[in-house]
Amino acid sequence: MNSQIFQTVRNSADAADAAGALLRDLIDYAGLFPPASLAMMPAVANYEGYSRAEWNWILGRFVVPVARLGELEEAFAGLPAPTPGTTSTDWRLSVLLGPDVVSDVARIREFNARMANSGSASAVVEGVEVKAASAQEVNRLSGIIPAELAAYFEVPPSSGGECIAAVAACGRRAKIRTGGETADKFPAPESVIEFICRCAAANVPFKATAGLHHPLRSVHRFTYQPESPSGIMHGFINVFLAASFLRAGMETKLALQLLEEQSAQAFHFNLEGVGWREHRLSRHEIAAARRSFAISFGSCSFTEPIDDLRSLRLL
Repeated sequence: MNSQIFQTVRNSADAADAAGALLRDLIDYAGLFPPASLAMMPAVANYEGYSRAEWNWILGRFVVPVARLGELEEAFAGLPAPTPGTTSTDWRLSVLLGPDVVSDVARIREFNARMANSGSASAVVEGVEVKAASAQEVNRLSGIIPAELAAYFEVPPSSGGECIAAVAACGRRAKIRTGGETADKFPAPESVIEFICRCAAANVPFKATAGLHHPLRSVHRFTYQPESPSGIMHGFINVFLAASFLRAGMETKLALQLLEEQSAQAFHFNLEGVGWREHRLSRHEIAAARRSFAISFGSCSFTEPIDDLRSLRLL
């Protein structure tokens, strides 16, 4: 990427500008999942390192399947003690539920109770992610998941607006899968915009997962294998700016063009806001969208997005 193509002004790592408003707490680390597929200890060590690194304000939650909470607890306990002069960091977890949600919720409650009584650095499950095939299943599962847990429902695109409406009625959140290890796992731009529009209309916060390793829509390999096929991948700046603009009233047709934008020269960040072509969004509008609407995305890599952002001079 050309390091000169984004026009941006940054003054410090406190993320006080528009780029900072867009990026804060944006990336949930999912190193346990493909294509990285790390073992637990390396993934835990990575997250611990990222939480103490320069760009830790961009780091969100650690994503883990509920069946591996015990494994996580062991790895967490094995982390080195903080060096003198530093403080321990409490971890925020997002847990993927399995088919037995009642047992999974009980396991989460037990885990949180143990960690709360550990007397040292702890980890807490803040939210859960679960697949639901229908509006009826959204309602059933929402009744099982405690209200204090943020619950993200990954619903089938073919469900129309019924599932999103059910998520809204339950006061829950939605989740969209934006990629995978093969080309067919990447939804069409029209489908992504349709999902975001439905969430905006129903006042449903959402997160994304998979395929958003790079800031801008562009061609990349689908996995880290040298022989991996390549294809067009959605960009996380495209997705989260499109969501922010839609939240502020942008027309669907324009938001689709923004999602498909591949030229970094079309974006201009500064202290007060961001411009995409002739359209403008203030830093406060971006921050509001991120806070209550476009929440985060899961990525099996934290360094890859950060490296790209630095290349674009957004960091």
